[in-house]
Amino acid sequence: MNGGSHSEFLVGGGCVAIWESCWIGHELYGKYGANLSRKVKNKEIIVEDYSHMEPEFRFAAAAAGAPFSVTQTALGTDIHNPEYDMLGRAGLRDGQRIGKQKYQFMDDPFFGAGQQVLCPAAKVAIALMAVQQVGEEGTVRVAGQYYADPEVARAADTTIVMAEEIVPEEYLRREADRNTVSSFEVDYILQCPFGAHPSGMFGRYDVDGAFLKDFYTNTRTQEGFDAFAKEWIHGHDHMSYLEKLGVKRGE
Repeated sequence: MNGGSHSEFLVGGGCVAIWESCWIGHELYGKYGANLSRKVKNKEIIVEDYSHMEPEFRFAAAAAGAPFSVTQTALGTDIHNPEYDMLGRAGLRDGQRIGKQKYQFMDDPFFGAGQQVLCPAAKVAIALMAVQQVGEEGTVRVAGQYYADPEVARAADTTIVMAEEIVPEEYLRREADRNTVSSFEVDYILQCPFGAHPSGMFGRYDVDGAFLKDFYTNTRTQEGFDAFAKEWIHGHDHMSYLEKLGVKRGE
């Protein structure tokens, strides 16, 4: 639905050819998509722009096994200008993973509610979720807001859950109404404490504002990002990353 520092790491590292979303940044610190902006300016990446809610409708359609969803989101805006169908302009709309068209429009045939937007389902290959808890068999419990997590987990061919802790399934069954995703919708689990850093994890730790500020300041150029990646990404496993960061900083 929108990207944050995780998107910037992938984009800066040259791992993204097409970016479909509406915004990149962090609620507390504003827009900081310098790596995305640089790649777009250099024509190294295709950006397919959507309104904030349209990706949610696309995930919901895929989760339900439907080919498209119906909404009135973004009607009357330039989001629907056919000139901005960047995947279509690139000749990539194959009707397989990518819909043959970005949108279709129709009038409501049932209640006369006016024009509707048909959005193609999001064909998700792999979903990677960062959560507070996952059971030994894959049951997911997200504390706080979970946004589109349930729909994305159902939509994906493969769902990987990266949790702060792995807990017994019996513990999660005590209050089953608090669970977010069923175990049969999850393919792989791993325990990854402080795995959301430099973002926060609700109820566990806050956003690392100083880290994000330094990242944004120092990665406005590709050379700056490469230096950041050399220091923080390459040659590290997760535990050595945490040791470099300092355990107290994550507490």
